[in-house]
Amino acid sequence: MNATQQAAPLPGLTSTQAQQRLAESGYNELTPPQPRRLYQIATEILQEPMFLLLLAAGGIYLLLGSREDALMLLGFVVVIIAITVFQAQKSEKVLEALRDLSSPRARVMRDDRVQHIAGREVVTGDMLLLGEGDRVAADAVVLGCNDLFADESMLTGESAPVRKSVGNPDTPPLEPGGDDQPFVYAGTVLVQGSGIGRVIATGRASAIGQIGKSLEDTRTGDSPLRRQIGQWVRRLAVIAIALCIALVLIFGFTRGHWLNALLAGISLAMSTLPEEFPVILSIFMSLGAWRISQRGVLTRRLDAIETLGATTVLCTDKTGTLTENRMVIRKLYGNGQMLEVHALTALPEPWHELVEFGILASEKEPFDPMEQALHALGRRTLTGSEHLHEAWEIVHEYSLSPEMLAMSHVWQGDDQAHHLVAAKGAPEAIIDLCHLPEAEALALAQVAGEMADGGLRVLGVARAKLLPDNLPDNSPENSPAQRWPARQHDIAFSFVGLLGLQDPLRPDVKDAIAQCRAAGIRVMMVTGDHAGTAQAIAREMGLPAGRVLTGTELKQLSDAELRAQLREVQVFARIVPQQKLRLVEACKANHEIVAMTGDGVNDAPALKAAHIGVAMGQRGTDVAREAAALVLLNDDFASLVASIRVGRRIYDNLRSAMTYTLAVHIPIVGIAMLPVLLGAPLLLMPAHIMFLELIIGPACSIFFEAEAEAKDLMQRPPRAANEALFAGRRLTLSLLQGSAALAVVGVVYWVARTMGQDENTTRALVFTAMVAGNIALLLGNRTPDAKRTEANPALRWILPGTAAGLTLTLVIPALRELFHFAGNVPLILAIGVLAAGSVSLMIAAIKLASDRTTDSPPGRMP
Repeated sequence: MNATQQAAPLPGLTSTQAQQRLAESGYNELTPPQPRRLYQIATEILQEPMFLLLLAAGGIYLLLGSREDALMLLGFVVVIIAITVFQAQKSEKVLEALRDLSSPRARVMRDDRVQHIAGREVVTGDMLLLGEGDRVAADAVVLGCNDLFADESMLTGESAPVRKSVGNPDTPPLEPGGDDQPFVYAGTVLVQGSGIGRVIATGRASAIGQIGKSLEDTRTGDSPLRRQIGQWVRRLAVIAIALCIALVLIFGFTRGHWLNALLAGISLAMSTLPEEFPVILSIFMSLGAWRISQRGVLTRRLDAIETLGATTVLCTDKTGTLTENRMVIRKLYGNGQMLEVHALTALPEPWHELVEFGILASEKEPFDPMEQALHALGRRTLTGSEHLHEAWEIVHEYSLSPEMLAMSHVWQGDDQAHHLVAAKGAPEAIIDLCHLPEAEALALAQVAGEMADGGLRVLGVARAKLLPDNLPDNSPENSPAQRWPARQHDIAFSFVGLLGLQDPLRPDVKDAIAQCRAAGIRVMMVTGDHAGTAQAIAREMGLPAGRVLTGTELKQLSDAELRAQLREVQVFARIVPQQKLRLVEACKANHEIVAMTGDGVNDAPALKAAHIGVAMGQRGTDVAREAAALVLLNDDFASLVASIRVGRRIYDNLRSAMTYTLAVHIPIVGIAMLPVLLGAPLLLMPAHIMFLELIIGPACSIFFEAEAEAKDLMQRPPRAANEALFAGRRLTLSLLQGSAALAVVGVVYWVARTMGQDENTTRALVFTAMVAGNIALLLGNRTPDAKRTEANPALRWILPGTAAGLTLTLVIPALRELFHFAGNVPLILAIGVLAAGSVSLMIAAIKLASDRTTDSPPGRMP
């Protein structure tokens, strides 16, 4: 059977037809995501403990005959449900926008051009372009293929890839399995070759849909941060329950009012429930994924965002990640001379032949970047000359093979007396084809080596003439086959010259590498290029010009020897994909946190083994993308470094949010319990707790998530992977800050009682001091540099909103009555300002004392 089979090409769909079919049949998904309805979101909210407590408190108020308090709590329920529903619907929209990016990609012919679309948008009738490494988006009949093999093990259980053949649109569908079937099936992986097929079934109508298998990602366990926060929630929940039970019992037995005791217990429970902690993490990770997507990086696993800040080693490909993934010709060598050609618009005559035969050794419509560079140079410098041959036809080809790293084209030109042969390939292969004398061969090999050491990809070019035994007979009755030499080696080639090509560095790579070095992150370049090329590129982009470890050398090293080498070596050349996995495992054995980039099918094990697997979005295969935690949508290394910056910022802000959240609950708990222990009237009721929660909720999530990054964010080493999010000095700081706020509020309470203020005035004074202390805690836990450099947009509504809300509850008679407030409003607000200033000074003193006992920068806790 021929390796290449083609059928008559069929036109693809138009965009209009595709949209119509998508509307009729739905997305190409087995289990389409069901967006949550408004009533579903509201139902989930009402099942939360906080709202159940609110409803219970409202019921107790009704039993006590306080209808106004019950209605106020109901109003709080409505307001908080509205806010939560708004945030939930916003999150749903963000997830929907990201779902298109995370869907496996597909290449289709639409509107007579190749388009890259989400796999979920493929419809029946689409012309699907198939390539090695793709995960097939839908069932399709193969209309043309070249050495196409597919792994159908997920459907058949057979591990061996199966060969595909060409069918026609009317071929009846067959069951998966066996060689030479003209069908490819959704979910299977193409392991070799290329082809084109017409989609015949999508979604649940596909073979995998009928069998009932799922393509959803395997669920993984909780991430380290989520486990830490889960432990904190359980500990705080136990403390909260114990305090509530104790408060209810003390109140009930000492005063005999068990309904009031239960109301006090509910107030305390509302103030101590640690429900904010998991919400904070979820919001930070979700918004972090969105922020990273704005920098061209798709997050497939949210736990990768947690790990970004701890990354110590970046193993990155060169081509397309550090470079622009295009080739340009920098130098030409021939007749003992070297010519720099990058900026030339015209070539001297002696160099025309080298470019001419380089183009003739390439495809007429090239896809290979080196061949595209040759054609581009020809168009730029030879247009209008006799050295470009648009009308010539290729009559025979000699393909590149492992045994002969060169390829040749036999051309039928205007002169029918002979055929011209153009060859290009590795310099050593071209030298071998030309049967050069040893001295000349050694001299050329030395020149090629020097060009490679300068960071160039070097190709040799040769030419020859062929006199075939039988010229083609163009008569319709008779067209005998040419009898060409069996091997390229049997052709008498003449050496023409050497081409030096380079994939230019991306403009922002040098700066990104410098940022990594300043941040204590080692960048390891892993490439299949020649060692000299790799070393030259490393020097150009700012990596230390040390030793280069080749794939051959790596193969000979033991695991222990490789781990030792990794401490010194940062450039790896002639590496095959299978060796990437070994590099990852060796780095992990050295206790490094590894991010690894990759794009091919064989890169998938290394991507999965790395702490952060990073796949290429444009040139990566579906298999690589599915194995990765992050996908670089623009294949740009600088985007990955920007993601690390975002990851560090998220972790910093998450710790600040946790510090604030624990600290702000201490004065609430203290003031909820203090009057009970002193035998005084209750100060805080559920309405007051809910007012504070309206501040705490947005503050601990939206405000801190939007905080600017610290100035030294990328000038400090990575955090330890096992570092506790909230322990040691950070926990002590939070407890001290909360205690400071409680002390200030306690002083206000003591002064009010000492001066003989009535219950409602005392409550107004204490509550105002608590709100002011809350704001002081909020500002005291900001990013230190942010206070001077960048305003947090959330401050524009948190501070005015809090001040306005507090003032309204003190001024408007109806609200004063509902909140049980009284007293001189200007005096109360002045006490609030004094309380905020006192708490702020105490926080500053606490941080100053802490800074003196640690090496942390001023204002920053380890």
